Amino acid sequence: MKARRERATNWREHILSEFTPEVAPLTLVADPDGLLLEETLLHGIRDNGFELIPFENPTEFRFAYESGFRSHWDQGEARDREVVLRLGARDFGELPYDLLKAGRRLTFNLGELFPCLSYPVVAALDQSDLDTLYKAQQDHQPQPSGEDATKDFVLLHVFDVRPDLVKSPTELLRVLLRRHYRRQRVPPLVDERLIRVLGQHGAFDGWPLETIIPSRGAFWEFLQQRWPQFLDRLAGSARSGLLDADASRDPAPEGPAELPFGDDDVRVYVDNLFLEGMLRPVRHLSGAALSKEWVRVGIRNDPIEDSLHRIEGLSERIERSIPSADARHTEWTDFAYRWAELNVVWSEAPSSARTNAGSRVGDLRARVDQGFRDWMEHRYAGLHNQPSNPPVMVHHLPRFLARQLAEGYAIKVALVVVDGLSIDQWIVLRTALRAQRPELRFREEAVFAWVPTTTSVSRQAIFAGQAPLFFPSSIGGTSKEQALWTRFWSDQGLSPQPAGYAKGLGDGPLDHARDLVSRPGTHAVGVVVDKIDKIMHGMQLGTAGMHNQVRQWAQDGFMASLFDLLLDSGFAVFLTSDHGNVEAKGCGRPREGALAEVRGERARVFSDATLRTRVKADFPDAVEWPAVGLPDDYLALLAPDRWAFVRDHERIVTHGGICLEEVVVPMIEIRRATR
Repeated sequence: MKARRERATNWREHILSEFTPEVAPLTLVADPDGLLLEETLLHGIRDNGFELIPFENPTEFRFAYESGFRSHWDQGEARDREVVLRLGARDFGELPYDLLKAGRRLTFNLGELFPCLSYPVVAALDQSDLDTLYKAQQDHQPQPSGEDATKDFVLLHVFDVRPDLVKSPTELLRVLLRRHYRRQRVPPLVDERLIRVLGQHGAFDGWPLETIIPSRGAFWEFLQQRWPQFLDRLAGSARSGLLDADASRDPAPEGPAELPFGDDDVRVYVDNLFLEGMLRPVRHLSGAALSKEWVRVGIRNDPIEDSLHRIEGLSERIERSIPSADARHTEWTDFAYRWAELNVVWSEAPSSARTNAGSRVGDLRARVDQGFRDWMEHRYAGLHNQPSNPPVMVHHLPRFLARQLAEGYAIKVALVVVDGLSIDQWIVLRTALRAQRPELRFREEAVFAWVPTTTSVSRQAIFAGQAPLFFPSSIGGTSKEQALWTRFWSDQGLSPQPAGYAKGLGDGPLDHARDLVSRPGTHAVGVVVDKIDKIMHGMQLGTAGMHNQVRQWAQDGFMASLFDLLLDSGFAVFLTSDHGNVEAKGCGRPREGALAEVRGERARVFSDATLRTRVKADFPDAVEWPAVGLPDDYLALLAPDRWAFVRDHERIVTHGGICLEEVVVPMIEIRRATR
């Protein structure tokens, strides 16, 4: 293997060279570091004609392997794909004899890829950073290194940081702005080294390094608190000119009173931070004068001009950053927040601003839809096999929560599933929560829903902690969610009682939820808030109407009170959604009669491919979605683009398809700020 590594120009090459079709129908791989799950490599393995099935649960593997492959081979059918059984261990000791006898064996690990670097440090890195590290290893040929030397090598060559040279506020801000704006995922043990070195030379005494270095949200709040002081100094005022009464109620983080926002290395980020919603514009006594300066993006002044400026700025940023068809999934989850900010600004803008920018936003929406559809058809199939930490798809969330408990990051966990909540609607909800509970802090990520993006498929997958393939008997409804949730936690070693579940929340008192969290020994709670879904299915005023209704509901305080209850009860709180929604226009109802098993507005489901093809003939642009992670007889026909299977030109807000707003949904950790 060392010889292959030396010849390879990247670390994937020597692994892919082992996956040649028609060598063996079954390949067993000991993969303790999850290398086969790296997104680009997994795509290459699939392109070579192999299907990867993880051996996390023997029963689930048997079901997938026997029903999807072996039964067909035993009947003499040709092998169109070969099977890779991935074992997350260093050896094959736990595999049954029949699999060991039938399969060839391979082993891959990080120690062989990076022999001179400390294994714990390399293993902690995000897999997206391995390319950079591998090239640095080839270019610089490091000597065998201990843990601290490896951390320094990683900081320099992967994250472009020399901690010993960071000695001023401007230099530190540049490092942190680059890191947090790009959503770099730096391992805690590498951050520990960075914090220790920065603390040695005294330049940052009093700075909350332990908070603002690892936490993206804490860093944005750190900047937000100091923006008004910067405006005061720019205006030449000795007293605060801040007019936002709610801003002063935020707990002020420790550290310096002012920051050098005007320095060239810092200023280059400021526009994007305000445009994309990381920082919030403020009202200032000197706003009219300051709006003639470069700081105008961070000042609320004239609603029409502010909206138009932000629409134009976001549109320009989005035009330059639409991910490609071979992008990593994280590029789309990051992009989804930028796109959601534009949707919110657009829906809330005065009509004159929308008129001025209407054609540009419309053209941009078409480009985003086409780009995301191309990516989904090219890359989505491999996502369900990605590691669950961090979560990539909604069914990864229970395993992620179980790890929080197992590794001591939390004593109790609560998962709040807001049915139908898109990222743009989360942004509307977040604004209300910030006004009601300034002490709340949000760590914002995103995950992919299951396709078709319907409640019975995607929400059930959340509570099952499994792909829909494994609950075929209940895929048509949600009545089994509580049983699936209870079974998942029982499999993790918790008895049925500590796994609580409630649905139908969103209005009225919190008695049901209060009873749930007060039960002795309750360690895991899952609750469904279905208010957004109810608003959506009665909505006739499009996206703008959705935002208005979500805002009104949020201002009633139900979600703030729910978070109070969970946090006061000692739960680590996470919020997600089963799917988002889009405003769509009717393209006509299919005349399938009783042929369709599911008659959704954005998705029709058939049990037979011939029946689906017959309906597609009337809707040639509709998408025949492959049964990826779905039962073999669950064959979806998706309405194209932003169309729906309803009366011609009828406008509705709905879900089920593969638009970005439907598929990529929020995954938010909610905490309280600590003083």
